[in-house]
Amino acid sequence: MSGRVLLAGILADPAVLAALGLKPRGEPVALPGRLSAAPSAGLAADSWPRWDRNAAGHVTAVPIDSTPDLARYAAIMGLAPALHGDTPVLGVGDTGDDATGEADPRLAAEIAADLLAQPADQTPENLRARLPMIAWRTASRLRAQAERGAPDAPGPAEVDRVRIEARATPYARYFAVEELLLRHRLHLGGWSDPLLRAVFVSGDAVVVLPWDPVRDRVLLVDQLRAGPVARGDAQPWLYEPVAGRIDPGETPQSTARREAMEEAGVTLGALFPVPGHYPSPGIIAEFIYGFVGVADLPDDAATVSGLDAEGEDIRGHLVDRAELTRMALDGRIVNGPLLILALWLDRMADRLKAADPPR
Repeated sequence: MSGRVLLAGILADPAVLAALGLKPRGEPVALPGRLSAAPSAGLAADSWPRWDRNAAGHVTAVPIDSTPDLARYAAIMGLAPALHGDTPVLGVGDTGDDATGEADPRLAAEIAADLLAQPADQTPENLRARLPMIAWRTASRLRAQAERGAPDAPGPAEVDRVRIEARATPYARYFAVEELLLRHRLHLGGWSDPLLRAVFVSGDAVVVLPWDPVRDRVLLVDQLRAGPVARGDAQPWLYEPVAGRIDPGETPQSTARREAMEEAGVTLGALFPVPGHYPSPGIIAEFIYGFVGVADLPDDAATVSGLDAEGEDIRGHLVDRAELTRMALDGRIVNGPLLILALWLDRMADRLKAADPPR
């Protein structure tokens, strides 16, 4: 693909154009018809809006000169050109009209920039396979920038506090391991020597504890966990809260509701946020958002569920809240996020009932 190209949909957004290193070459072009909704456009491969040329209205497209970077991006993202006359149009595909919502241009732009920053020896096929992980990481970085704000205690007061001098990715599949060569300001002044640090990189996650304030009980789940297996733990099935990764374009709240339905078949009402945390900040980049979610938990609410496509075999357990606190204090709970949720709920339950009276 070379020469003049028209970019439509989210690819015509100025932020995405800038991330791809592209500039308009002339005035925008009005294409006949309309585009279907495509909330994952620019976030996932093969998720581009359908172009209905016979529908009323028009689609604004931006003319650009094609570049090798655009061609590489198109190959990674599954972008096949349509034609307007003899001119290729990129940014359209086969996403159906049943989709709802709009894609996030800032996130799409950041993902595009991250893809183009990958080493040249990474093939489009390889990067497409890694795209979900890259998108998770990109979305988590944007959340961290938006939520954590300006530097605050602890740590040195200067804004320029950390400098990454080199970055390598020796392992990258579903998750990634990054090696960072970094320097940081010291508490007593000056800069550290270069430090080599390895970090396990994944997207952010949500944990949610379904709680029935009328019956005053919670729903826990258990499933086999590879971490305890690798450690040699004789009990690799753990009591846990409902949990899952935040997909690009999702919020922590929408993830909590989706995962509660997928893992436990439970519809959540009010969501009470529990302070988030880094589970092991020395080696893991993951940030965990916590919630207690109000739910109706009758005696038959505990089921076996999970997504077969993800190899999930998840069993539910109904536990009185007082028993949950005893389990947290006597060591029967070894899942860190569940410990936090259990002790937080023990402290806050009466206040939460007052804020959202049982119905």
